[in-house]
Amino acid sequence: MTIKIKITIKNITLDAELFDSLCARAIAGTLPITTEPNEWGDEFYFEIAVHMPSDDTATNSVKVGDIGYWPPGNALAIFFGPTPMSKGSDPVPASAVNLVGKINGDAAILKRAKGAAEIRIERS
Repeated sequence: MTIKIKITIKNITLDAELFDSLCARAIAGTLPITTEPNEWGDEFYFEIAVHMPSDDTATNSVKVGDIGYWPPGNALAIFFGPTPMSKGSDPVPASAVNLVGKINGDAAILKRAKGAAEIRIERS
């Protein structure tokens, strides 16, 4: 069963969900999270209090709207467009991420939130 969450950054709020995986449930257990996001192209990422290894969802192939956990940085990554490693319109993570969730709706709207000082993720 997925876990419904909402992501708020600047004046944008998006509905999203975390999948039913060990890594995603560990992330859900740390909610709410309020922090300053880093940007890497059209990706927000930030360190979270979760320490998990790569799992069977780990991939370098993500889509706009995917939410990943990046084990090397203990970071949550929200993909909303191309990253510096992209060759087309799909994001490409720096290295494999565990797919832990997805945004329900148009994630590209997050381009308007670049430069934000704060992001909040909470259960909805």
